[in-house]
Amino acid sequence: MKYLKTIISVMMLLIVVTSCNSDKSKGSQEEVAVYQCPMQCEGDKTYTENVTCPICKMDLKQVDAQVKKSEASDEISGESIFNLTSKWNTEEGKEIQLEDLKGKTLVMVMIYTSCKAACPRLVADMRNIEAKIPKERLQNLNFVLVSIDPTVDTPKRLKDFAIENVMDDEHWTFLQGTESGVREFANVLSVKYKEISPIDFSHSNIISVFNSEGELIHQQEGLGVDNKETVEAIIQLTQ
Repeated sequence: MKYLKTIISVMMLLIVVTSCNSDKSKGSQEEVAVYQCPMQCEGDKTYTENVTCPICKMDLKQVDAQVKKSEASDEISGESIFNLTSKWNTEEGKEIQLEDLKGKTLVMVMIYTSCKAACPRLVADMRNIEAKIPKERLQNLNFVLVSIDPTVDTPKRLKDFAIENVMDDEHWTFLQGTESGVREFANVLSVKYKEISPIDFSHSNIISVFNSEGELIHQQEGLGVDNKETVEAIIQLTQ
């Protein structure tokens, strides 16, 4: 009997110690906090000390580390193209916003389908980049071609163009926007274009790579240029 009482006493002691350790661990988790600029001048960057933001000089705001982590997936940084609220039509006739493209690495270029000079080369460059990406990574990619001629490039015309150029797989998307929406998007990408006739435009030749959060990571400028760095950036983002 005495032996049984000893065993019970030991077990009770272990339970109490375990409970205390659990409460201590829980308490330390609740106390973990980081500091971040309320204007998010540096994106998601945080600090362990309550100092001032080196950009805007505002006092940092204390943010619970665990809460911040759980909310990170829904947060859009100030540098993301997903902040643009313009509406677009896909080649399938579906109306979307750029935020609907969130979750995949984006390779984007601005063209127009009636172009006979630079655009066919840009399309070839996009196809060349696609060919160098491992097939198993294409499911995490979206090649997006944005028309700078929304009047002519209707969803139907974009669909026909996609089929004609064998760019109608799931990882290809064509977008028609409004004139103001296209102009706003071009400004974000530093793409310059100008209408020189009713069916002809002069424009920059830039292919842009965005991460899954819509932040610009890399740009390739020119026609038929070495795309090694572009491919490497895409592969890095789709790992």
